[in-house]
Amino acid sequence: MDKERKLIIAGNWKMNKTVAEALDLIQGLKRELAAVKEVDMVVCPPFTALSEVSKLVLDSNLRLGAQNMSENTGGAYTGEVAPMMLKEFSVRYVILGHSERRQFQKETDALIAKKALAAHAVELKPIVCVGETLAEREGGLTEQVLATQIHGSLAGLSKEQMNETVIAYEPVWAIGTGKTATTEQAQSTHAYIRSLIQKMFDDAVARRVRIQYGGSVKPSNARELMSQPDVDGALVGGAALEVRSFADIVKNSI
Repeated sequence: MDKERKLIIAGNWKMNKTVAEALDLIQGLKRELAAVKEVDMVVCPPFTALSEVSKLVLDSNLRLGAQNMSENTGGAYTGEVAPMMLKEFSVRYVILGHSERRQFQKETDALIAKKALAAHAVELKPIVCVGETLAEREGGLTEQVLATQIHGSLAGLSKEQMNETVIAYEPVWAIGTGKTATTEQAQSTHAYIRSLIQKMFDDAVARRVRIQYGGSVKPSNARELMSQPDVDGALVGGAALEVRSFADIVKNSI
């Protein structure tokens, strides 16, 4: 597939997998995906598995990501994980502002912007998540919600930092609800997000930034989604927890 931007497919394992289970999954992915060079592949296990997983992916084409981090560099923040603590395990990417954290941990756009800046300060690449709920979509607020989230969550980033930032569009209404976004809906929303980036930064940044789709991606819909001009990869949830399904998503995207 001839794309202007290199696809990036990241597996968000969420709160799943013991260390032993994580290592089994990584071994399987290394076997299945050893020959893949066309796609940036990122695995995002829970914090508890980062140390052991980092050793396994070091000599592979898989890249390590974390699911969250603090906006602070250290200190009296019980239960938090600092950016440099992630760097110690050769983490390259970090998911910020996932819809679940926005919902359950009440994370705001302003907080996510601080985290994005903190990630760039130690050369971590943030995957910044945005997306609307079912009520917001049905209320005709999709563009308004996305504009607010994009402007707020990327506030303060330079053009250079934005070039090293990934956006993940999560239609919250299509995750675990039985509702699915059509390929056309995904493309049109990604194109709208790119237009927002263009206005915030410039044409060059908008052309370069990669926008992932995060609405229940499966092996069966990966090829059609990834063939869209403004869909540059996927942030995969449940399907990332099994070797076969994640590997098939990657292979079907090429």
